[in-house]
Amino acid sequence: MLVHTVLNDRKISYTLRRCKRKSVGLTINHEGLKISVPLQASVSHIESILQQKADWITKKLEQWQSKKSLAISWTHDAIYPLLGEPWRIVLKPSGEIEMAQHFVNETTHAEIAEPSLPQLCSHHIEKFVMAWYSQQAITYFKQRIAIYAPALNLPVPPFRLSNAKTRWGSCNSRGIIHLNWRLIQLPLHLIDYVVAHELAHLIEMNHSKAFWKLVGSICPEYLEARRLLRGYA
Repeated sequence: MLVHTVLNDRKISYTLRRCKRKSVGLTINHEGLKISVPLQASVSHIESILQQKADWITKKLEQWQSKKSLAISWTHDAIYPLLGEPWRIVLKPSGEIEMAQHFVNETTHAEIAEPSLPQLCSHHIEKFVMAWYSQQAITYFKQRIAIYAPALNLPVPPFRLSNAKTRWGSCNSRGIIHLNWRLIQLPLHLIDYVVAHELAHLIEMNHSKAFWKLVGSICPEYLEARRLLRGYA
């Protein structure tokens, strides 16, 4: 259920979930603040904990709100980023739709007009754009893995596209790498960092100094990439 409170003179909405647990748990992500509490927890007890954690909660919420959102609006005139560049749906002479890079006049900074599009339903647009994103992601991710795996003396591992909400990548004990399809929206050097990160995990399944040394050996600018990656949600 959605509940409201005031923390540090700021109105905050949060999702409250009662369940079989012994303590109160707070989670903040791109969906906002979520609170899990014991079944019998009183409203006053929940409010007391919120006030105690007010500084931490408001700080974390501000950090998430400052992130660049990768949320997609499934409309015919929306911008769909690919490798950090804007793309749009355009109409081919045949009357079919395709994706094309979106350009702005460098002198006037005005958008260059595209032929008008038919009013497409959001479901049709989502299906079309997601197929395009998946194809691009498979092509580029496969290419980047093939470049960086040999640099770590690794055979090129298999990979799968992921739809995880909070993780850019992961790998498992079977040596399979999972990369979030949303990465294809980001600049190539950020994709390279995530690829290097997951490949290094095939050697060091931890975040030790040895692990970061491996990452740095093939992605020297990894610290800056990590910082920039935190700016997306």
